[in-house]
Amino acid sequence: MRLDGVLFFPVTPFGQDGDLAELVLAQHVAAGVAAGAGGVFTACGTGEFNALDLEEYTRVVSTSVTATAGRVPVLSGAGGPLPTAKALARAAAAQGANGLLLMPPYLVTGPSAGLVRYVREVVSITDLPVIVYQRGTARFTPEAVAELAQIPNVVGFKDGLGDFDLLQRIILTVRRSTDKDFTFFNGLPTAELTVPAYRGLGVNLYSSAVFAFAPEIALAFYKAVTGNDEVLTQRLLTDFYLPLVELRDQVPGYAVSLVKAAVRMRGLAVGGVRPPLVDPQHDHLATLEQLITTGLEIAGA
Repeated sequence: MRLDGVLFFPVTPFGQDGDLAELVLAQHVAAGVAAGAGGVFTACGTGEFNALDLEEYTRVVSTSVTATAGRVPVLSGAGGPLPTAKALARAAAAQGANGLLLMPPYLVTGPSAGLVRYVREVVSITDLPVIVYQRGTARFTPEAVAELAQIPNVVGFKDGLGDFDLLQRIILTVRRSTDKDFTFFNGLPTAELTVPAYRGLGVNLYSSAVFAFAPEIALAFYKAVTGNDEVLTQRLLTDFYLPLVELRDQVPGYAVSLVKAAVRMRGLAVGGVRPPLVDPQHDHLATLEQLITTGLEIAGA
């Protein structure tokens, strides 16, 4: 499994009755792949992984795999309580997913040894490649990540902390301990804002929530940053991504609900978010709409 380009994290659509809207999800995923996604990460954070039961999760993965039709890899989220994480891993494999993004355990904060054990127990019941997500309650030491990198199907590490001193030490420790092709990802919310900083550490892959609603903007940024177009990169960062992050930070959970609202603005009926998230308030929606217009203009779309 090889990932490249802009990584697409689709939202999970719900109908007016609150149920999973599979046809809309299929359309959403297929459109993202056609737009040029390098991989599909379904039922993850942007896809409200936290709000899905096992049956819904299974349908989300199945629908995403079918809609992608083998054009790019499909990875799905797993995590939470250990039995739940294992059940999700089995369901993902059964539905044809190409890999897993292993989220943090539920609520509790454990030492590195406990986190390593958690990962080992999940990966022991699947042959799928696994990317470990450092975020929230899951904070790993460099030695712990190096230990995990020795596990054959642990293939990557996604950083959602933004602690660059820690990440640099993790990267150097892993590289020193193995010559395995082990991949690091920028997993911060609205990751484009920190892409230049992560690239300075040699971490080029990142998740793009913006791609879910404006692939034109996300791809313009990707081409600018990888093509060393400093002028366009800085303009997008200053006039689109920075104000988007400032809006996102006004309400907890907006990293997901703003994205879902933006998908609706672009014409796809994906519904609202499930509790404990809340949908954006009216004035924030107006700001979001203007930001999308600005971003599209800068991208030349």
